[in-house]
Amino acid sequence: MRRVRVIPVLLLRKGGLVKSIRFKNFKYVGDPINAVRIFNEKEIDEIVVLDIDAGRERRGPNFLQVGELAGEAFIPMAYGGGISTIDEIKKLFYLGIEKVVLNHQAFANPSLITEAAKLVGSQSVVVSIDVKKNFLGKYKIYIKNGTESIGMEPMAFALKMQEAGAGEILLNNIDRDGTYEGYDLELIKTLSHGLKIPLIACGGASGLDDFANAINSGASAVAAGSIFVFQRPHNAVLISYPSQKELKENVYSRLE
Repeated sequence: MRRVRVIPVLLLRKGGLVKSIRFKNFKYVGDPINAVRIFNEKEIDEIVVLDIDAGRERRGPNFLQVGELAGEAFIPMAYGGGISTIDEIKKLFYLGIEKVVLNHQAFANPSLITEAAKLVGSQSVVVSIDVKKNFLGKYKIYIKNGTESIGMEPMAFALKMQEAGAGEILLNNIDRDGTYEGYDLELIKTLSHGLKIPLIACGGASGLDDFANAINSGASAVAAGSIFVFQRPHNAVLISYPSQKELKENVYSRLE
């Protein structure tokens, strides 16, 4: 039976843990340290932490907070937000981060991906691609928390990032973020079949069926936020994660 990564994504805003809907309507859901402590008790492969304020505020990572989170985590942690130099990447790894996630700088400075891959290995360099449809219904890449289009289509940009040295692509569909509408399976198929590096699907998961559907559509791993921090139908805050038994019965057993 094949086992795949099922990755919680934590968003940091003003130092707190938040969740969004289509990259807007942020809701505070608690202390990120407490969330990491709870996830420590689950059988999780890795966790992704993204500081969504850093890029917009044109500042580097909050190393003090990153160090606190990494110090609490007993699971591999990837970090993204405000990373713009190789020295910042060195410091993040010194603090205990095992992967870096690049978004805006992947577009603005692709050579940083190449330099980082040489330093820490391509497997530790993730490029986050945020995608949504424009008014013509065409998929385009957006940066700065989904507010600015770079005018490129996902496949072309993903291939460019692969060539630059990225080891993984984190594909996030902005239109589905926080909506529980399921992953964009057609987009996952298109990108995964054109890439040689792993694709992590993110945006829209509502249940374990969505995880299996994304993997069967070509994703190498799945990531989600709302499903791990909210209890439906009323979206009460509850940090949770499926047991390995649930994953085996509802995800791994269904993989093609």
